[in-house]
Amino acid sequence: MPGTHDDWTRVKNPFHRTADAAGAPEGADITPDTTETLAESPQSPATTTAHRRRRWPLVAGATTVVLLATGAVAYGQARKTVELDVDGQITTVTTFAGSVEGLLAEQDVAVGDRDLVVPDVDSALRGGGDVVVRYGREVPVQVDGSQSSVWLTSLDADEALTTLASRGSDVRLVASRSGERASLPIRLDADGPVNVVVDGETKVAPDGSIGIDAILDQQGVQLGELDRVHVEKTEQVEAAQAAAAPAEEAAAAAAAAAEAPAAGATSEDTEAAADAAPVSLVVQRVKVEEVATDAAVPFETVTEEDADRFKDLDPVVKQEGAEGVHTTVHRVTTVDGVEESRELVSEGVTTPPVNKILVQGTKERPKPEPKPAAPQRSSSSSSGGSSSGGSSAPAPAPAADLGSAPAGVWSALAQCESGGNPATNTGNGYYGLYQFSLPTWRAMGGSGLPSEASAAEQTQRAQALQARSGWGQWPACARKLGLL
Repeated sequence: MPGTHDDWTRVKNPFHRTADAAGAPEGADITPDTTETLAESPQSPATTTAHRRRRWPLVAGATTVVLLATGAVAYGQARKTVELDVDGQITTVTTFAGSVEGLLAEQDVAVGDRDLVVPDVDSALRGGGDVVVRYGREVPVQVDGSQSSVWLTSLDADEALTTLASRGSDVRLVASRSGERASLPIRLDADGPVNVVVDGETKVAPDGSIGIDAILDQQGVQLGELDRVHVEKTEQVEAAQAAAAPAEEAAAAAAAAAEAPAAGATSEDTEAAADAAPVSLVVQRVKVEEVATDAAVPFETVTEEDADRFKDLDPVVKQEGAEGVHTTVHRVTTVDGVEESRELVSEGVTTPPVNKILVQGTKERPKPEPKPAAPQRSSSSSSGGSSSGGSSAPAPAPAADLGSAPAGVWSALAQCESGGNPATNTGNGYYGLYQFSLPTWRAMGGSGLPSEASAAEQTQRAQALQARSGWGQWPACARKLGLL
């Protein structure tokens, strides 16, 4: 806290800090004030008194001389020269202040409760000593993944990280973002280089005192809207990189760096500069995007009943099934290409499944009528027939024209297509022994429904269709019977 000003002629501090300037951002321009020359012979009250006493009687002259000599000794003892260090800026000050508080007041150095002053402001000021002022600054930090802010009086980031090292194994200073600019309330390095780690490369910035934004501009680094910037100990960054990268990749990177050093510098120079940088400025590329994931939704199989279809027939497919789609959308955050978090945005069925529909008949098949008994032949008829050399037995019905088909194939085909039932009506547009469609049946000269025609007519028209178009009219059963 500022003290009371002394009566001596003041020497302005080139590093004057007002209370408003205590939180000045990193990189603020500090211009030294013009230093006033300390008066060697100030117009002190003692001097004024001496002039008055010139009018006193001569007898008082000896006393006056003694008083003036005593004042000269006190003047010499009060005058001091000290080194004043204000946040790393050092100046030599000649002063008559008797305390540290008086010196700071004399030099217009304002300090607050969070600032550090050594020696304490209440301490007596001694010539030849040092007075150090370190301003307190609120610095965002991240310790083992947990972010907060602390007040620090450290001179630079290296000193701050060293101070915070006892709080956790992973300590970093988090730079604040304003658009494309990034900043910290303290310098990265007071008088040396810093490493800049970005996009898998490490560069060396020679002057760490110019501020984060200036360093990034110097290195040609453009910040994205979501990119993160923080400061770590260089050894901490190198350890993390070694743990993340396979040994062969690290070796390949080292070999490539050795083969292609930066222009104007050898690999030894680059390595030496990197080793000399105690802290590293790390830029992390952050991307946030929505990622959709699809999963199949199985369909169901349902059965419909058909009263017009015989129940002993196999079910037929009325509608083929189709799987649906279930879509899940996540908001995924990646840091330098590695997923950091995943947040559910939405989920639901985007394409519903289509059920498979089967048709099953419920109609009972009619019982077959009993065959009539064969007529008895008389013996006379038999003998008469034999004598004439003929036969009285009825001639067999002429065989149907099977074309090139082997014997019995039409019976087998009818059994495969309809179970051998001439009256089959499946309900799917196909009828009879050979499952004629109405257009095909009529094209072959049929009328009405095929299932209403006799078995002989159905066979005749099926044979005519086969002779014209081949067995491919019944692909499944023809293939099953070896006709294709």
